[in-house]
Amino acid sequence: MFSVLKKELRTFFSNATGYIVIGIFLSLTGLFLWVIPGEYNILDAGYANVDGLFYLAPWLFLFLCPAVTMRLFAEEKQTGTWELLITKPISKTQIVLGKYLAGWMVVALALFPTLLYYFSVAYLAEPVGNVDSGAFWGSFIGLFFLAAVYVAIGTFASSLSNNQIVSFVVAVVLSFFFYYGFEVLISFFTSGQSIQLLETLGIHAHYKSMSRGVIDSRDLLYFVVLSVGFLSATVWRIRK
Repeated sequence: MFSVLKKELRTFFSNATGYIVIGIFLSLTGLFLWVIPGEYNILDAGYANVDGLFYLAPWLFLFLCPAVTMRLFAEEKQTGTWELLITKPISKTQIVLGKYLAGWMVVALALFPTLLYYFSVAYLAEPVGNVDSGAFWGSFIGLFFLAAVYVAIGTFASSLSNNQIVSFVVAVVLSFFFYYGFEVLISFFTSGQSIQLLETLGIHAHYKSMSRGVIDSRDLLYFVVLSVGFLSATVWRIRK
């Protein structure tokens, strides 16, 4: 598994693609939070918080995570190295986990530099350090779990096709549905129980819960179960 993990990380950063994807994510968050006037701009808000980052990141992840994962299996099939990989003394589950962890680590590398925004806001606050740290760290941890789900979805999408663009589009559509699709379905129901059930099925409600700074075991379990579900589907797919 670790050999697959190292191979994927080395491949991702051996060309400009990896740096471009991470650079675009950091540039967009930086522009929206510090430069472009609007509701996400920290300086315009007048409050010492980084809430704009946690509103923006899930939507940016919809494109960042599929861009990272679209090549995981599709490229192997496209270049003909997939047959060589499956002859190695390593199980299908280990192959999937190695590729998945590599994708998750790349997204984590893109996320870590955003900690500078928190320390910058804490320094600019009056008095210095007057920031709601609980809400920040809860939201930040939530982003890691959100990335885990998106990368699992992207890994599954990449196993469906040998075309990277198709894998990217499928991953975007699936991620969007699980993040916001259930919120749309709620508008068609009036029953309180149905609405509550649909809310618990969607990613948005669980991410929003963690964004309040409350780390609930039910939210963590949801992210873990959804990630494991898509990874299991990926293993089933490549065995087929």
